[in-house]
Amino acid sequence: MLEAPGLGLTILAFLLVLGPLVFVHEYGHYIVGRWCGVKADTFSIGFGRRILGWTDKRGTEWKIGWLPLGGYVQFAGDRDAVSQPDAGWRDQPAAERAHSFPAQPVWKRAAIVAAGPITNFLFAILILAGFAWISGTPTTPPVAGAVMEGSAAEAAGIRPGDRIVAVDGREMKVFTDIPMAVAHRPGESMEVRIERGGATETLRLTPKLVSDADQFGNKFERGVIGIQAGAVEFERASLLEAPVIAMRQTWQIIRQTFEVLGQLLTGNRSVKDLSGPVKIAKVSGEAASLGAASLIFLAALISINLGFINLLPLPMLDGGHLLFYAYEAIRRRPAPPQAQEWAFRFGFVVVVTLMLVVTFNDLASFGLWDRIARLIG
Repeated sequence: MLEAPGLGLTILAFLLVLGPLVFVHEYGHYIVGRWCGVKADTFSIGFGRRILGWTDKRGTEWKIGWLPLGGYVQFAGDRDAVSQPDAGWRDQPAAERAHSFPAQPVWKRAAIVAAGPITNFLFAILILAGFAWISGTPTTPPVAGAVMEGSAAEAAGIRPGDRIVAVDGREMKVFTDIPMAVAHRPGESMEVRIERGGATETLRLTPKLVSDADQFGNKFERGVIGIQAGAVEFERASLLEAPVIAMRQTWQIIRQTFEVLGQLLTGNRSVKDLSGPVKIAKVSGEAASLGAASLIFLAALISINLGFINLLPLPMLDGGHLLFYAYEAIRRRPAPPQAQEWAFRFGFVVVVTLMLVVTFNDLASFGLWDRIARLIG
């Protein structure tokens, strides 16, 4: 078991991961805004009082806030950091009003808002493509080299040499696709199509829940069907193949995240499985202690999740803005200001509640509440 990294490395690794990802996200908003002719008043990494900053020749203030848990771009005509329109934007001189965010057609506003999450996905694809080109990518075929005794695969009738063609309709191209498809679905019945002796057969099985621990002793649970690969194959991708592989990997992670969200909403997964900034900092420190490659790979995973979360249709998030723009595009007029105001208040409550929940979970993962209970008891 490896020793946990110190506090200094953990904080440094967290900032090295989160800082660039926030910058990439906000720069996506900023650069598309520039292309659309919208003036940016502020580009901030972090919230709160400015600890470092400058103003460029376009009049944009670039700053770093003391609380490094996000960032924002405030465009001309915005009232605040979440792009609610300023009540007086219509009273500006015509030349200034033309470069304000609320004055833009709905398609431009939607493009500017969507650019943040999309840039996060593109950043992750760039990193994953680099790994596929430099280090290679798994190419082991999805064939059962061995079937574990007493496993779900054995109970379903899978034998060594069977090729796993699809899991619940999802094509399995390489062996690593199999754990990606089942790890988050323990206890759920699924349809597995196999190929044996040139013929295909469809089986049903239920992944078993197993508890495991990583090299730092962190415990986690996952679903397994109980098959092992044969000889592991690993090949470097060409410059043309690498982006395609990276896009496929990114889509797999997005799809898995979407399925986990569905499990949370339906009650099939506990909110205790959610984690937040404290846990991300811990994992960042552990990844950094394993080397730069591990930390960069973690940044790609977090970038995908950051893009996904921001596209959720919650007011205050990019997805909430896009929902209002969709309404405006369909109805040919914006949603009533009072409806938008109440929606943003609701979104604020949801986001704050979610932050409290994930922080509670993060502290629980460190055993804080157990130690407090022992002290009280």
